[in-house]
Amino acid sequence: MPPARIFPRATVAFLLNDVDIFLHHSTMRGVFHPMQQIIETYGQLLLAAMGKTLTLALCGLFFACLIGLLFGILSVLKNKVCNAIYRVFVDVIRGVPMIVLAYFVYFGIPYIINKSPNISFTLSALQAGTVCLSLNCGAYMAEIIRAGIQSVDIGQMEASRSLGMSYSQAMRKVVLPQAIRTMIPSIINQFIITLKDTSILSVIGFPELVNTSKNVVANTGSVFEVWGVVAVMYLIIITLLSYAAKMLERRLNRGRKL
Repeated sequence: MPPARIFPRATVAFLLNDVDIFLHHSTMRGVFHPMQQIIETYGQLLLAAMGKTLTLALCGLFFACLIGLLFGILSVLKNKVCNAIYRVFVDVIRGVPMIVLAYFVYFGIPYIINKSPNISFTLSALQAGTVCLSLNCGAYMAEIIRAGIQSVDIGQMEASRSLGMSYSQAMRKVVLPQAIRTMIPSIINQFIITLKDTSILSVIGFPELVNTSKNVVANTGSVFEVWGVVAVMYLIIITLLSYAAKMLERRLNRGRKL
């Protein structure tokens, strides 16, 4: 039964009037008005920080794909040494919390190198953050690539080898192009995870969104409003990426059916 038949029109009008009064004169206005002020005053600064966050995530994902491809191929080779190297890398990196990895890369590695005489070595926050994200994301990318390669029918490799291709040629020209179709949605999902993981790198001073937001909170004292704006910014970016992943997966599935 439609709502208009359940409630009299006068009651509906009364309720709508109450909602309007609530939105314009209640404490909700006291919440959203400071948020508007934060956006007007610090919006450009927060957008610039989001740009740096995306840059860091993209750099990390790019090198993570290279690392993942290397170790993913090692995992499918019929060689116990290669398989052991893959397993050790994945288990070690996935077993170390990312914040510990960030401290180790940013502080630990320069400290060890600088112990050698006549050597002065430092890492910028961007360089350390990229290394940290690349290693962390690379371990998961290796699993994604391994699963993608194994999803391709083994007969594809055997048929390629029977036609005279070498193992590397068959992998590059036959197996990987088919595996990438199944890997792309997972890679986009991993990028979303990597984007959220950049917030951890605020501990080493990289001026990404969370670190910049801490400074804004320190200047304004508006804790709820600032973090509310930051949450909405992350939500918008991640929602768009999730939608893109679903659209791409749908298109790839449609291509398979055709």
